[in-house]
Amino acid sequence: MGEQHAVKFPQEVLDEYAALGIDLPALFSAGHLGERMDIRVLEASAERVVGTMPVEGNTQPYGLLHGGASAVLAETLGSVGAMLHGGISKIAVGVDLNCTHHRGVRAGLVTGVATPVHRGRSTATYEIVITDEESRRVCTARLTCLLRDAG
Repeated sequence: MGEQHAVKFPQEVLDEYAALGIDLPALFSAGHLGERMDIRVLEASAERVVGTMPVEGNTQPYGLLHGGASAVLAETLGSVGAMLHGGISKIAVGVDLNCTHHRGVRAGLVTGVATPVHRGRSTATYEIVITDEESRRVCTARLTCLLRDAG
């Protein structure tokens, strides 16, 4: 936990941020909560964000993956997509998160994939599908972010 790992960003996004003197991979983080939960973002673009999270350490008293942990993974991935859609002049702020939990998971790694449902000028909505190691759907989430001026 807390170790550095490389996020795969599209080259044009890296170039856009580099032109402003910003090292996007160095800047990027899942945040303190994401670090504590060991969320790893593996791939990030406005079209698709992929990340993983271990079940261990993120369970509720019955030993199942906590629904709140799935929500944190979903909001992290959807927010990254919205941030990349908004670009350097916007910040993404989550305003609505809906999660449906389909099955319990007791061990292993879950993977979330966020894809856009709507990408506008002031809002972005992403669907996030979280699956277990056997590709079974664990949770389906939808996140809407407000895109605010970064100024």
